[in-house]
Amino acid sequence: MKDGPHIARVAALIGDNARADILTALMADRALTATELAGIAGVTKQTVSAHLAKLVDAGLIEVAAQGRHRYFRLAGRDVAHLLESLMGVAFRTGAVRLRSSPREPALRKARVCYDHLAGELAVAAFDAMLMRGWFAARPGALSLTDTGRAGFGTLGVDVAGSGPSRRPACRMCLDWGERRHHLAGGVGAALLRWMHDAGWARRQKDSRVVVFSAEGEKAFREVFLLD
Repeated sequence: MKDGPHIARVAALIGDNARADILTALMADRALTATELAGIAGVTKQTVSAHLAKLVDAGLIEVAAQGRHRYFRLAGRDVAHLLESLMGVAFRTGAVRLRSSPREPALRKARVCYDHLAGELAVAAFDAMLMRGWFAARPGALSLTDTGRAGFGTLGVDVAGSGPSRRPACRMCLDWGERRHHLAGGVGAALLRWMHDAGWARRQKDSRVVVFSAEGEKAFREVFLLD
């Protein structure tokens, strides 16, 4: 039986190396121009224009004009979640690049997963929050507890305004490097914004890497990680 949506077209689009590099670059939830994406994918401007047109037509990315420039970004969080899941499967099955990027150790430690924190630090923090009872987890579902609301409230993280009602307040996202979960959803996004505002961490230019200051990492570990 051939039921449900037809996935072959989407799979074929993502399966192209240049388009996969484009989509991965846009995982940082930052709009990029065609010229920037051509450099990332290692193709000409003419070639990247053809790739981008296909991705826009398929609804995987969207484009917005600003003055003389056109900026591209992922079409939604569901696309980002799909890509992160594919990265996890690729890592688990050994489908890794023959040459590791110089940024890979930093990516595995802390990176942006669309709009929330991923990597070793994020996974360890989520594990600690689960053990403290900040979240109640059951198969396929995650909910913020009263203890968690109080904990985030003490820190000053605005979980009440953590996103529109159509978006889950909190969700487990499988981390491709750790093969365990980190925190996603509205609360995950609010936590990353709070860390940026507090000056603990910043996004590295032209990368998904999140760089913690020495003081910021120390504070993060003291607040979120168990001894």
